[in-house]
Amino acid sequence: MSKLTKNQKIAYAKVEAGKAYKLSEAAALLKDVTFTKFDASVDIDVHLGVDPRKANQMVRGVVTLPHGTGKTVRVLVLCTPDKEEEVKAAGADYVGLDEYVEKIKSGWTDVDVIICSPNVMGKVGALGRILGPRGLMPNPKTGTVTMELAKAVKEVKAGKIDFKVDKFGIVHTSVGKISFSPEQIVENAQEFLNMIYKLKPAAAKGSYVKSIYLSTTMSPGLQIDPKSVETK
Repeated sequence: MSKLTKNQKIAYAKVEAGKAYKLSEAAALLKDVTFTKFDASVDIDVHLGVDPRKANQMVRGVVTLPHGTGKTVRVLVLCTPDKEEEVKAAGADYVGLDEYVEKIKSGWTDVDVIICSPNVMGKVGALGRILGPRGLMPNPKTGTVTMELAKAVKEVKAGKIDFKVDKFGIVHTSVGKISFSPEQIVENAQEFLNMIYKLKPAAAKGSYVKSIYLSTTMSPGLQIDPKSVETK
C-alpha cells in the first residue's frame, strides 16, 4: 500500500478498529473521514451468505432511492419513431434505433442505462456481446425492457438502480454522494438494505447478511452492525 497522506492518517485515526457502527453513526462519520476535493460517491458493500453460482441463490433486484443517487444518469432509449417525442419529453438523453444500434456495434457505449420496448429486442439482442459485459443490456427483470418507456426513463432519472450479487457473494452499489446529509445517506442505504432482505433466497442457508461496509471513493470502509439495519 502506498504511504498515507496526512489527511488519510487523520481519517484512519478517527475510525475505531474492529467496531461495527450503527448506520446513522457511520453516515455521520463518513463525512468526517472523507477528504476529497470532488463530490465522492457513497458506496455500500453487502457480503451475503449465498452461492451465486446456483440459480436459486441469485440475488438481483431494483430499488428507487428516496433521494436519488446524486449522479447524472445518461439514458439511451431504443424505440420506434412513434415513441420518440414521448421519451424525449420524459428526459431521455439519446433516442433512436438503427443509428444507435450501428453506433454501439462500432463500440459506442457512452451511456449509463439503456431502455427499449419489447418490439425492438430483435435488433437489441444482437448487441449482447458488447452491452452484456458492461451491464448495459436491457432486461425485463430490471424494467429496462418495457412498453412504458416514458415512465421507465423518469424512474431511472429519479434514482432507480438495479443491482446483483457478484461471483464472490457481494452486492456493491452507490447510495448517494458525500454532499448528501447523513439522514439522506441513511434513508437511501436503508431502502437498499430493505430490498436486499426482501430478496433473501429460500435456498440460502445460515447467516444471510455477513457484513455491510459503507465507504467513499477515498475513505476507510466503515463496518455497519447488521442488527442496526435489519428491517421489515
